[in-house]
This record gives sequence, C-alpha cells and structure tokens, in this order.
Amino acid sequence: MPTAPELISPRSPRVSAARRLARRNFRGKDRLFLAEGPQAVREAAVYGKGTLVELFATLDAAERYADIVGEARAAGARVHLADEDVIADISTTVTPQGLVGICRFLDTPFEDILRARPRLVAVLANVRDPGNAGTVLRCADAAGAEAVVLTDASVDLYNPKAVRASVGSLFHLPVAVGVPVEEAVAGLKGIGVRILAADGAGPDDLDDELDKGTMGGPTAWVFGNEAWGLPEETRALTDAVVRVPIHGKAESLNLATAAAVCLYASARAQRASGGCRSVTES
Repeated sequence: MPTAPELISPRSPRVSAARRLARRNFRGKDRLFLAEGPQAVREAAVYGKGTLVELFATLDAAERYADIVGEARAAGARVHLADEDVIADISTTVTPQGLVGICRFLDTPFEDILRARPRLVAVLANVRDPGNAGTVLRCADAAGAEAVVLTDASVDLYNPKAVRASVGSLFHLPVAVGVPVEEAVAGLKGIGVRILAADGAGPDDLDDELDKGTMGGPTAWVFGNEAWGLPEETRALTDAVVRVPIHGKAESLNLATAAAVCLYASARAQRASGGCRSVTES
C-alpha cells in the first residue's frame, strides 16, 4: 500500500468535481451522488458493477477497511488515497469516517415497481426533511417493504443527509422518485394495493385495523409532511386514514417513528396465518 496520499490538495479537479455533488443541481446534472462511511460504501460496492464510480479514502481508512477498498476495486471503482483535509473537504459530515464514494443514481421507474407487484410500499408525500426521508427508507427496508415512492414534492433522495440516514438501505430496495401523489395512488390501486394514509387525527385506529384483520393484503402507507401532515385532497385519495394510538401521555409521534409502527404492523399482519405473501400468488 502507498505510504503517502496521492490527493493532497482540496483544489485538485477530482476533489472539486466530488465536492460539488453536495449540491442538488450538480447531482441532477451528473446523475451522481455521495455515499459516506463504510456501511454506505460497502453497500454501493456490492450493489452492482458500475454503481460505485470512485472512492476517496484516507490512508488510515484504507488500511482499516481494506476489505471494502478491495470490494470497491473489484466493482470497477477508481480508488484515490487522499489526505485527511481532502476527505474533510468532500465530506458533508462534521466527523468524516475516511471513506467517501461517488455513486451513480439508482432510482427505479415507477412502472417497474408496479410490474413487480409489491405487497408493502411506503409512499413519502411532501416529506421535506432529508433525515426523515432516509430514516423512513431504513424503516421500510427493515420491515420488509418491497418499494418506496417519493412524490414530486418530497426531498431529493440523494441529499447527503438522506443517504446517510438510510444507513445503506438506499441500496437494498427499489425507490421511485418524482411521482405525483395522484399517480402513485392510482397506480398502486390499479394492481390491487390498499392505500392507507398515516395521520395522527385519522378516524381509524391502527389497533382496530389489526383486530379486524384488514391489514393482511397488499398495502401502501402514505406518510405526509413533518409539520402539517397530509392535505385533505391526499387523504381523500386513500382507502382509510389511520392513526397510531397514543396509549401514554406523549403528544404525538414523529414521522419516522410513526412510519416504523405502521410498516411493522402491516408486515406482521401479512406474515400471519392467511396473510398476503405476494399479490401474484393465488
């Protein structure tokens, strides 16, 4: 292994090209985004050849995560050993972990998601906080959801905070972006998916839905804006507006926590006796 970094100046063309991906307009123009830290870089390397384009690593990180660097090279990525100041300049975190990857966009066309006939979907409508978007994506992945849809009014999927908050889940399940909420709901209904809106003021109680046995079929949860929830016109598109019951004294749940509760409730119902395994099964 080299004993000195090859990239030592934050002003080098390669570093400048990477740094600009922190801005949405350049991400969209180049169709590239930043993945920071060992977990995200590893997932990018194993996702598919060509996904991880470049990897910047400090000497210390390259030694500590030699297996990840090896996977990056095997995936065809160009690996640059960089000075710590260079990594700090590219990174969007306060305490960089020494690995920053550049990845190609990997969102999935909504039509492809519909063709796969998913049984559990998270739809993010007007979700503006990138940390929340990434965390909901992680929750959907953990609950076994088969797709996530970000509407056209939601945050950029490739915002560095969203990528970090997903902790690698961005590379685990198909995500469609820029889909109008009306189109998302109509498309999912068209393949037999029941649409549930998550709303703290909803007339239907999640516990009651579970007790009635209505949640075993294919389901899409629509989650709204962090501050004002879902507008009436969006709630009207859905089959039911469901609230997570508050049994204690808490005023409410934040978006990511409510999403985790709802998605896991559906996941459990679908895996129960008689629940839906796949909409393609008969």
